Amino acid sequence: MEITNIMEYEAIAKQKLPKMAFDYYASGAEDQWTLAENRNAFSRILFRPRILIDVSKIDMATTVLGFKISMPIMIAPTAMQKMAHPEGEYATARAASAAGTIMTLSSWATSSVEEVASTGPWHPLFPALCVQGQEFDTPRLGRREADIKNRFTLPPFLTLKNFEGLDLGKMDKADDSGLASYVAGQIDRTLSWKDVEWLQTITKLPILVKGVLTAEDGKLSIQSGAAGIIVSNHGARQLDYSPSTIMALEEVVKAAQGRVPVFLDGGVRRGTDVFKALALGASGIFIGRPVVFALASEGEAGVRKILQILREEFELAMALSGCRSLKEITRAHIVADWDLPRNRLAPRL
Repeated sequence: MEITNIMEYEAIAKQKLPKMAFDYYASGAEDQWTLAENRNAFSRILFRPRILIDVSKIDMATTVLGFKISMPIMIAPTAMQKMAHPEGEYATARAASAAGTIMTLSSWATSSVEEVASTGPWHPLFPALCVQGQEFDTPRLGRREADIKNRFTLPPFLTLKNFEGLDLGKMDKADDSGLASYVAGQIDRTLSWKDVEWLQTITKLPILVKGVLTAEDGKLSIQSGAAGIIVSNHGARQLDYSPSTIMALEEVVKAAQGRVPVFLDGGVRRGTDVFKALALGASGIFIGRPVVFALASEGEAGVRKILQILREEFELAMALSGCRSLKEITRAHIVADWDLPRNRLAPRL
């Protein structure tokens, strides 16, 4: 089967993976409204393409926190990748390196930071360390009903490698979701903005706050010293009926006022989605589920393929919109449904 878009890997992954593993990767919280909305919201943004512009040369390169990458498309922190493929995070890291972009390692990875970093010369690893990468928006785990039905737990031959030294690498079986029980026992519910400030006292690494969906939290991120913001609803796996990330993006970008870069995580499946996110002010995007579906389907080659497809689609969207570099992508190149006046019935007196 010839793969022509990255969404086609999901059906292949569903055939290859055990039901518990596929459902873990694919499902969202509760009614999964936000899961669908993360995709649907992109369809409510249309292009305003410009014509008769010389687009014979297109430059997609950008810089993220001082590191030059080939395109504004990066890999999000996605947990437990060895459930998808024996090489797991190693394969994903090599694919990211080959594409000249960044991989973010989940704190709940099945390979350690050191192991992934040793896979060879490649672009900077942004480790999603505990609170920095995934748990600011996870004081408790969202209700993921597929995991409850499947009594989800990490397969016995795998461990959460970054926590092995703390004797927290294994996940016990539970009466509902083993992950929910694990998180309930490990995550500190008292985390606050003071902890973001404290982190800066123990590391010189830039800290990005992931899980921001409002202007208020965007401003607090900057006040707390964050070097960047990732607009994310945790893959629609936490609070259902949260807004899609593309809907929340512009509000956060306006609150940031250019002081720090703002990135988008969630729902991107096409190069046109990447363009829309950048037109709304994002400095780049992250993809998650497509990575594990491609990994399950074809290993490293699958991850390379989706990065290449997204790159080609994004380049085409730029050319057909009349943009030769990322800085030429502007808000004027799109129109969103919230830009249009709405006919509202006047309330009866």
